[in-house]
Amino acid sequence: MRRKVYLTFPGQLIRESLIYQVGHQFKVVTNIRCASVTEELGLVGLEIEGEPLEIKAALDFLEAKGVKVEPVVMDVVE
Repeated sequence: MRRKVYLTFPGQLIRESLIYQVGHQFKVVTNIRCASVTEELGLVGLEIEGEPLEIKAALDFLEAKGVKVEPVVMDVVE
């Protein structure tokens, strides 16, 4: 399974290696698709792949650390 999410890191978490930790603590593969980081805020578009329970555990871990996790919603206009 593959999911795309937006992560919002508050200023105090910007220097933490949380995405690295997720890749080592859970059976998931992470792929940073885009990012914008300032001293006050970090925004990351992340693709995460693995078993559904592992993905949920990884995203729960990030939320428990203080990262806001939001699903990427794609609207296509034809």
